Amino acid sequence: MRINQNIMAFNASRNLNVSNNGLGKSLEKLSSGFRINRAADDASGLVISQNLRAQISGLKQAGRNAQDGISVVQTAEGALTEVHSMLNRMRDLAVQSGNTGSTDSVSRQAAQDEVDALISEIDRISNTTKFGKMNLLDGTYGTQKAEITGFDADGSVVIAGTEEFTINLAGAGAVTVALDTGATHTDGAALAAYVQSEIRGALNTAGDPNAEKISVSSVATGAGFTLEINAELADTETMVVADTTGTFLGNLGLSGTALTGTASGSGGVFQVGANNTGDDRISFTIDAVSSAGLSVSGLDVTSAAGAQAALDAIDTAISSVSTTRGELGALQNRFESTIANLQVTTENVAASESRIRDTDVAMEMVEFTKNQILQQAGTAMLAQANLVPQSVLRLLG
Repeated sequence: MRINQNIMAFNASRNLNVSNNGLGKSLEKLSSGFRINRAADDASGLVISQNLRAQISGLKQAGRNAQDGISVVQTAEGALTEVHSMLNRMRDLAVQSGNTGSTDSVSRQAAQDEVDALISEIDRISNTTKFGKMNLLDGTYGTQKAEITGFDADGSVVIAGTEEFTINLAGAGAVTVALDTGATHTDGAALAAYVQSEIRGALNTAGDPNAEKISVSSVATGAGFTLEINAELADTETMVVADTTGTFLGNLGLSGTALTGTASGSGGVFQVGANNTGDDRISFTIDAVSSAGLSVSGLDVTSAAGAQAALDAIDTAISSVSTTRGELGALQNRFESTIANLQVTTENVAASESRIRDTDVAMEMVEFTKNQILQQAGTAMLAQANLVPQSVLRLLG
């Protein structure tokens, strides 16, 4: 019998500590719901589950992206529904005007006025149908601007003598822009507004359909400013600015005789997967549905020949819009299938992550109960072990 070293008490204490640690871990797992609360709980399981968590989060966001894709398609297709209705009405008017045997010139002119109004409305829908700030129906959806930038070092541009340059948008033909002489511009914003007004005015006068797509802006840079000329063009279309008379472009720091900006892009791109692969993205373009894009601008139904030509043009336009709507409908179905697949995948991956990371409550309660009983037994046995040395007192008596 020993007094200094109570081995039984040491053993009971060690086992009690093990039971206490196990009980603490069980309580943590049951209260948090997670089997892995720190890397030490299951290092390899933590690595796997974190990767699965990242995938689940990405899949959920991809599902929201696909929903946005459906919204874009529905917005565009809804506008095209009205374009279809207007084209059908224009076709009726062309058929009516082609009946010159019973339709006088006054009636044909009335039909022409309505056709002109419908053409204007098609152009308005083409220019104003947007998702956020992105145009959907003017042929620029999903493309980058064609940009040309010039820098003026001292913040002062003097227009002396005749200042002219040409601008050619989307290959529609070069248009000459003439600026007022003798003017000095020391404010970049005012100069940008003036140049934009002059460019748009020249393009409109020339009948260029891209006039409203061009914009000019100015950014202060030190003592001077940077002037940017850009255009919302369709993919691969170009903007070419060239000096003719004077040195206006040179004054702005735009050196060279021909400056070209090219629009680029593959259409609207939707990330519908959790990874960086081509298969995880869906991209599409939407053809321009302006009167120029549909080749129905300038229709003349005031004569039999004009009405017959208009019929052919309108039929082609109706077919084009039908094709576009069909493509958009197919895209919506594709997005819906993508969403359904993402939901199933998310569910299965989440189940896998749960099996690794989450607590099996039934099994953990078994472990908790065992540790609880061991803790109680250990406490009792430690008390008994601490009483053993007292028996030595009997020998001393």
